[in-house]
Amino acid sequence: MTSTHHASAIAPAVLAELRERDDAGYARAPFTDDEGGAPLRCCLRRSDPGERLMLVTYAPLRRWAADTGADPGPYDECGPVFVHAGECPGPADGPGRPPILDGSRRVLRAYDSRGHILCGRLVEPVPDPRGASELDDALRDLFADRGVALVHARAVEFGCFLVEFRRDVPA
Repeated sequence: MTSTHHASAIAPAVLAELRERDDAGYARAPFTDDEGGAPLRCCLRRSDPGERLMLVTYAPLRRWAADTGADPGPYDECGPVFVHAGECPGPADGPGRPPILDGSRRVLRAYDSRGHILCGRLVEPVPDPRGASELDDALRDLFADRGVALVHARAVEFGCFLVEFRRDVPA
C-alpha cells in the first residue's frame, strides 16, 4: 500500500528564524541538556545527554497557513518545542515512524485545508507483531478522508506538538 502522508520536521529556514526570535517574539537562550530525552522537532528524535538545545515557542498551523493561504482562525496555537541550538542534520532518511513518537500515548489532530480541526484520536504508538502500530493505523484512516490536509501528533501528558504529517502530493 502506498503512503498517503509523510512526517515533516521544522524546515531549516524556519529553525534559523526560531533560533533568533521565536513565534512569540522572544529571543531564547540555548542550554545544555544534561539528561537527554527531549523531543526534538528539528530531527524528530530524542536528544542525547550533553546536546545544546533551545526551547522555543512555535506556531505550526500559523506557519503552514502562511505557505498555503489557509486561515486557521482560533485553531492557531503557539507552544513550546525543543530544537538544536545550532545546525541540525534533520531527520534520518527512511520510511517508518519518527523516533520522536515512540514511548507513550499520543493524540492525533486532523485539520482540513482551512486549518480547522476535523477530529482527534488518542493512540498508542507501540508497534504490534506485524511492525505497525495503532498510530500507523490511525494515520492511514485519517488520511483516507480526502478532507484531511494535515495531522498533528502531540504528547498527551503535556500537550506538546511533536510532529506534523502532511498529505503527499501526487507526482
